[in-house]
Amino acid sequence: MTRSLHARPLAATLRTSTLRSATLLGGALLGIALPLAAGPSRAAEPAVVTTKSMSPETALELARAALDACRQRGFQVAVAVVDRSGALQVMLRDRYAGPHTPATATGKAWTAVSFRTNTTELVGMTQPGMPQAGVRALPGTVVLGGGLMVEGGGALLGAIGVSGAPGGEADDACAKAGLEAIRDKLDL
Repeated sequence: MTRSLHARPLAATLRTSTLRSATLLGGALLGIALPLAAGPSRAAEPAVVTTKSMSPETALELARAALDACRQRGFQVAVAVVDRSGALQVMLRDRYAGPHTPATATGKAWTAVSFRTNTTELVGMTQPGMPQAGVRALPGTVVLGGGLMVEGGGALLGAIGVSGAPGGEADDACAKAGLEAIRDKLDL
């Protein structure tokens, strides 16, 4: 009786088949057990999430009010408003604001919304030697005063960034004036 080189004895085939079945069954049980072990809170999460955002008109009004506040103080600035995900909604640059101010204002707004912290607060938190010092090295991050979160109705709606006034405090003051101008529209 000749045996093929690829033929396996029946006992070896049965053992392999039993091992495969046990492995598949174990994997299936593990696949069921892991979601159950995660607890009921995962199952309670909604499949669709609703978010609030500023209308383009509100974002433009915010930027204009901040630009006007800086003009009244004699500052030529750029003002950026980003949405809650950091995407640019509005950019205004006064005619004599420096060429760096649009990118800086956008970076300040993006930084504020990304870290959910006003940039003036980040200045101290990210100094060399502080635990969050590495934040300053992240691409696109601008850790200078002048970036403020825009919140309304208990939700983060976006952020405003101002650049070009003499110092972060002056940039902050213009951004705050912009926020005050639209405050009644944000308390949803």
